Amino acid sequence: MQHVIIVIHLVVVLAMIGVVLLQKSEGGGLGMGGGGGFMSSRGTGNLLTRATAVLAAVFFSTSLILSVLAGVDRRPTSILGGSTPPAGQPGNTAPTAPGGSLLDQFPNAPAQPTTPQAPRSQ
Repeated sequence: MQHVIIVIHLVVVLAMIGVVLLQKSEGGGLGMGGGGGFMSSRGTGNLLTRATAVLAAVFFSTSLILSVLAGVDRRPTSILGGSTPPAGQPGNTAPTAPGGSLLDQFPNAPAQPTTPQAPRSQ
Protein backbone atom coordinates (compact mmCIF):
# COMPACT_ATOMS: atom_id res chain seq x y z
CA MET A 1 0.00 0.00 0.00
CA GLN A 2 2.76 2.40 0.96
CA HIS A 3 4.71 1.66 -2.23
CA VAL A 4 1.70 2.46 -4.39
CA ILE A 5 1.18 5.80 -2.66
CA ILE A 6 4.89 6.62 -3.03
CA VAL A 7 4.69 5.97 -6.77
CA ILE A 8 1.57 8.15 -7.05
CA HIS A 9 3.33 10.83 -5.01
CA LEU A 10 6.36 10.82 -7.31
CA VAL A 11 4.21 10.98 -10.46
CA VAL A 12 2.31 13.94 -9.00
CA VAL A 13 5.60 15.66 -8.15
CA LEU A 14 6.90 15.26 -11.70
CA ALA A 15 3.59 16.43 -13.17
CA MET A 16 3.56 19.47 -10.89
CA ILE A 17 7.10 20.39 -11.92
CA GLY A 18 6.09 20.18 -15.58
CA VAL A 19 2.92 22.23 -15.11
CA VAL A 20 4.73 24.94 -13.16
CA LEU A 21 7.44 25.17 -15.82
CA LEU A 22 4.82 25.54 -18.57
CA GLN A 23 3.15 28.51 -16.90
CA LYS A 24 3.86 31.93 -18.27
CA SER A 25 5.98 34.02 -15.97
CA GLU A 26 6.42 37.79 -16.01
CA GLY A 27 9.52 37.44 -18.14
CA GLY A 28 8.04 34.94 -20.57
CA GLY A 29 9.36 31.62 -19.31
CA LEU A 30 8.81 28.32 -21.11
CA GLY A 31 5.14 29.04 -21.65
CA MET A 32 5.78 31.92 -24.02
CA GLY A 33 4.85 31.48 -27.57
CA GLY A 34 3.04 33.21 -30.34
CA GLY A 35 -0.65 33.09 -30.93
CA GLY A 36 -2.11 30.17 -32.72
CA GLY A 37 -2.44 27.07 -30.70
CA PHE A 38 -5.34 25.00 -29.61
CA MET A 39 -6.00 27.38 -26.70
CA SER A 40 -5.69 31.09 -26.20
CA SER A 41 -3.22 32.47 -23.69
CA ARG A 42 -5.98 33.24 -21.20
CA GLY A 43 -7.43 29.72 -21.47
CA THR A 44 -4.00 28.16 -21.14
CA GLY A 45 -3.29 30.23 -18.03
CA ASN A 46 -6.56 29.19 -16.41
CA LEU A 47 -6.00 25.53 -17.28
CA LEU A 48 -2.45 25.50 -15.95
CA THR A 49 -3.46 27.35 -12.77
CA ARG A 50 -6.25 24.89 -12.07
CA ALA A 51 -4.02 21.92 -12.88
CA THR A 52 -1.40 23.27 -10.45
CA ALA A 53 -4.02 23.66 -7.72
CA VAL A 54 -5.33 20.12 -8.24
CA LEU A 55 -1.84 18.63 -8.31
CA ALA A 56 -0.91 20.57 -5.16
CA ALA A 57 -3.98 19.23 -3.36
CA VAL A 58 -3.12 15.66 -4.40
CA PHE A 59 0.51 16.24 -3.34
CA PHE A 60 -0.51 17.40 0.14
CA SER A 61 -2.98 14.56 0.59
CA THR A 62 -0.45 11.90 -0.45
CA SER A 63 2.10 13.51 1.89
CA LEU A 64 -0.32 13.29 4.81
CA ILE A 65 -1.24 9.70 3.98
CA LEU A 66 2.43 8.72 3.81
CA SER A 67 3.17 10.36 7.15
CA VAL A 68 0.25 8.55 8.78
CA LEU A 69 1.33 5.22 7.30
CA ALA A 70 4.89 5.78 8.51
CA GLY A 71 3.69 6.30 12.07
CA VAL A 72 1.38 3.28 12.28
CA ASP A 73 4.00 0.72 13.36
CA ARG A 74 6.20 3.15 15.26
CA ARG A 75 7.14 1.97 18.73
CA PRO A 76 9.40 3.74 21.20
CA THR A 77 12.90 2.33 20.97
CA SER A 78 16.15 3.02 22.72
CA ILE A 79 19.06 4.42 20.75
CA LEU A 80 21.40 2.34 22.88
CA GLY A 81 19.96 -0.97 21.72
CA GLY A 82 18.46 -2.27 24.96
CA SER A 83 14.72 -2.44 25.31
CA THR A 84 14.72 -1.95 29.08
CA PRO A 85 17.38 -0.28 31.22
CA PRO A 86 19.36 -2.64 33.46
CA ALA A 87 18.91 -2.49 37.20
CA GLY A 88 20.67 0.43 38.83
CA GLN A 89 20.67 2.56 35.70
CA PRO A 90 18.87 5.90 35.49
CA GLY A 91 15.29 5.38 34.47
CA ASN A 92 14.84 2.39 36.73
CA THR A 93 12.33 3.17 39.45
CA ALA A 94 13.81 0.93 42.13
CA PRO A 95 12.96 2.06 45.65
CA THR A 96 15.79 3.46 47.71
CA ALA A 97 16.48 2.65 51.32
CA PRO A 98 15.25 5.18 53.87
CA GLY A 99 17.90 7.83 54.35
CA GLY A 100 19.86 6.51 51.38
CA SER A 101 20.80 8.48 48.32
CA LEU A 102 20.84 7.77 44.63
CA LEU A 103 24.59 7.16 44.75
CA ASP A 104 24.10 4.23 47.15
CA GLN A 105 22.56 2.22 44.30
CA PHE A 106 25.82 2.13 42.31
CA PRO A 107 28.51 -0.43 43.18
CA ASN A 108 31.74 0.91 44.69
CA ALA A 109 30.12 4.26 45.36
CA PRO A 110 31.81 6.34 48.05
CA ALA A 111 29.85 6.82 51.25
CA GLN A 112 30.13 10.61 51.10
CA PRO A 113 30.85 12.36 47.84
CA THR A 114 33.93 14.52 47.98
CA THR A 115 33.68 18.11 46.92
CA PRO A 116 36.29 19.46 44.55
CA GLN A 117 38.57 22.05 46.06
CA ALA A 118 39.82 25.13 44.27
CA PRO A 119 43.59 25.28 43.69
CA ARG A 120 45.50 27.56 46.00
CA SER A 121 46.90 30.75 44.56
CA GLN A 122 50.59 31.41 45.11
